[in-house]
Amino acid sequence: MMFSFFSRTSIALIGFISVAVQVPAYGASDGKEVLLLGAPLSFTGANKVNGRYVKKGYDLAARRLNEMGGVNVNGKKYKIKIKYYDDESNPAIAAKFAKRLITKDKVRFLLGPYGTSNTAAVAPVAEKYRTPMVQGNGASLSLFDKGYKYQFAVLSSADKYMAEAINLAAEQTRKQGRDPADLTVAIAVEGDPFSQDLRAGVNADSKKYAMKVVVDETLPRDFADMTFILDKVKTLKPDILIVSGHEKGADLAIRQIYEQKIDVPMLALTHCEAADVHGKYGLYADYTICATQWSSYMKNQGKWFDNPYNYRKRYETEYGIEPPYQAAESSAAVLILADAIERAGSLQKDQVRTALAATNTSTFFGWVKFDDVGKNTSKPMVLRQLIQGRYVVVAPSGFAQQDVVFPRPKWNER
Repeated sequence: MMFSFFSRTSIALIGFISVAVQVPAYGASDGKEVLLLGAPLSFTGANKVNGRYVKKGYDLAARRLNEMGGVNVNGKKYKIKIKYYDDESNPAIAAKFAKRLITKDKVRFLLGPYGTSNTAAVAPVAEKYRTPMVQGNGASLSLFDKGYKYQFAVLSSADKYMAEAINLAAEQTRKQGRDPADLTVAIAVEGDPFSQDLRAGVNADSKKYAMKVVVDETLPRDFADMTFILDKVKTLKPDILIVSGHEKGADLAIRQIYEQKIDVPMLALTHCEAADVHGKYGLYADYTICATQWSSYMKNQGKWFDNPYNYRKRYETEYGIEPPYQAAESSAAVLILADAIERAGSLQKDQVRTALAATNTSTFFGWVKFDDVGKNTSKPMVLRQLIQGRYVVVAPSGFAQQDVVFPRPKWNER
């Protein structure tokens, strides 16, 4: 049975593994020593689309670092290589491969898997073996309440995903001469830890403005029908509807809001890109506000890619598409790890962990500064609105490409 498991997984790796070396941190053919990193990633299973985005982000950052001379450790240059295993979108498999990477493959440091569930399975493995893991794809607060010292996350946590949506609605309402306290909010989220953390954040952010939450429901497990929620939205007429159900939840929301012609002044979703809501629904998805960790229109600066625009152009050259935020945050994880190694002047795990904890730096992805539990406390979320099929940055206000359309046009006005 064990033979069958590893054989099947190895077959799944073909075509996805760009680097799969079996060496410790030395012996590169070009004269530079090798710094071997490792990551279990979802190349098959439910998370395979985003898992492949993560890999592209990791690989692009590694190539860029190597082009610029590699990682400098007290004058010695190391070329980064990354070994991957397909975790099949399964947390238990991700944990097994994390252990294998550390104990058998002798990777120096870990890069995170995709998603909260798999990250939650890998984090205790990293902790047990005192191996720093930098991740950019696990946002749930539950990842940061276990007292882990070896996990560091470059992305904004789940409770912050829709903070800018509430702020934006309040800001626009004040501009219109009204009191944000008069706004009402509807929440429809999946039952997973990420979405429940997002829900808690929305409730807390609404409370700051004295907004009333009039609908607070859980999406159906099969994502087949949210009519029972939309009926409440029709009746109670909230000003803001927030939906978080990953790709399936975004798809369901756009489809049924259109089919049932639900009018709501602000519709804000997660995972718009992964659900391809514009590709599937065209202009019917217009005026939707989509939360994202990053945009190439941000005004960030960093050492290796300089700015978000340059990162975008390099990614498009390499892969032929605009980078989704899952790729950008993954590239940032590699860069932050490299920065910590260079500041530590060592490949010793505890010294690198100490340097990671002291991180306070800007990258193309945004500012990164970790709190005591490894969360990045310095980077805001970004909101983009679909307008005539284009994603346009509308928040934070300092980065906006144009003003948000609020309220959304009613269906009979389109």
